[in-house]
Parts: sequence; C-alpha cells; structure tokens
Amino acid sequence: MSRIKELEERRRVLLARCEAQRAEVTYRLEQMRPRAQLANLSRKGPEMAMNHPLAWVAAAAGIITLLRPKRLLSWLTFATGMVSILSRATQLLKVFVALRSLRRGFR
Repeated sequence: MSRIKELEERRRVLLARCEAQRAEVTYRLEQMRPRAQLANLSRKGPEMAMNHPLAWVAAAAGIITLLRPKRLLSWLTFATGMVSILSRATQLLKVFVALRSLRRGFR
C-alpha cells in the first residue's frame, strides 16, 4: 500500500512541475510575440535614447535650429566647406600613396 501512496505522491509532484513548466513556456512564448516585443521596445526606447550620445547631439541641433537659425546656417556652410577640404585632402593622400608605391616598384 505504501508503494501506491509513494507513486501517487510522486505523480502529484510531477504534475505540479509540469504545470509550472507549462506556465513558463506560455510566458516565454508570449514574450516572443511581435506585439509583446513592440511593447517592450516602446517601453525601453526612451531609456535607450537618453543614454545615446547621438541623441544628445540631435537634441542640441534641434534647439539651435529653433533658437538661432542664422547661426545654424553659418555652421552649415562651415561644415560643408570642411567636408569639401577633407575630401580633397583624402584624394591627394591617395595620389601620394599611389606615387610612392610606383616609386618603390622602380627601385
């Protein structure tokens, strides 16, 4: 008789463990659904943006645009000029590198 009671007790424990695992699997499957992922991302989104340096740069640029549009235009012209100078400098460096490699080939 005690063997049957042991088996019944073991069966109850296993059924309880199965129920707990079933609940965990259901929870994890619910987390994988696109709607739940979107909700998690929208909840975490503002926190992630607060810590990102480009978000701060974009915010500063937006504030400058709202407060002083003339200054923004002057900075834009300066920035485009610098980009132009840097691109030409990289082209010159590429030419120098090509010439040096040709010169080494003749030695």
